[in-house]
Amino acid sequence: MRYYVGTRGSKLALVQTNYVIDILKEAYPEDEFESVVIKTTGDIQADRQLDKIGSKGIFVKEIEEELADGRIQMAVHSLKDMPEEPEAGLTFAKAWKREDSRDVLVLKNAKTLDELPQGAVIGTGSKRRKYQLLKLRPDLKVVGIRGNIDTRLRKLYEGKPVCEGEAALSVGTEKIVDDIAKDKQEINRLILDGIVIAAAGITRIGRAEEISQYMSVDEIIPAPAQGTLALELRADNTELLAKLNALADEDTDRCVQMERAFLKQIGGDCHTPVAAYCDINDGGLELRAMYGSEDGSRLASARVTEADVNFIDCTSENEKMTKMVDMAVKKICEELS
Repeated sequence: MRYYVGTRGSKLALVQTNYVIDILKEAYPEDEFESVVIKTTGDIQADRQLDKIGSKGIFVKEIEEELADGRIQMAVHSLKDMPEEPEAGLTFAKAWKREDSRDVLVLKNAKTLDELPQGAVIGTGSKRRKYQLLKLRPDLKVVGIRGNIDTRLRKLYEGKPVCEGEAALSVGTEKIVDDIAKDKQEINRLILDGIVIAAAGITRIGRAEEISQYMSVDEIIPAPAQGTLALELRADNTELLAKLNALADEDTDRCVQMERAFLKQIGGDCHTPVAAYCDINDGGLELRAMYGSEDGSRLASARVTEADVNFIDCTSENEKMTKMVDMAVKKICEELS
């Protein structure tokens, strides 16, 4: 059987897709797998901030259309970029083993966050990262930045000024935002001192040696399902689904299910900072979560372990996970109220 595998055309997307295809070829040598590059809205509108384009599915819509029409049989995405639910008629395979879920700093003239000078400029495309970073270092100027990992690193190393569209998302303080809006010359003086990105992404493209500091999941809680690939296909393709699920990692699948359940229940989207990370340790499941207002002025976090929840009435693992998510959401809502 020949399977066409849809992917975006970025270096990271191609690396991820080739990784999946290599595993599938080894597991199922009787089948053929071929990648198909598809341009998405997020790729075409690369000069606009993600939260201004207006959809969590900006990197997947066109790919899902190809899936639904049967022109490709499966697609590879970063699961953290996927909507909470697939489009009608589509489904996700169980998650394969997760890679490093942490965020990392890549700094030009410092080795750690603490070594950065007062008012240093850090670039990121994520409100989740921005506001958690500012909790650690309120003096920083955190500005929006777009582009793939290679592009972001090039902007950092070449000292390229942050463009107007990116700088407008600056969130260091209200004064910074006001100053930028009033004086466009200020934009040209915003030279990056560092960027914050996903560890899995920079590692996948072979540039892990450029990482300055790994941020612990207590310092910056990752995005739900960060470091995990999404394998999407038509729901009626039960034969391929069985093949993909046979290669799944059950612990990873449990954890990302819980993280995405939190995302769905809290109502997070690309306009709000939301984070969730689940781990399995000696005490069982542990969920860290964060949610806040769109402007970052109000943030709340929660940490829930199996020991915190009464499982007496639970008859399944899913019920246990649901109770833990409910408790995390309740704690956060109480803190924000």
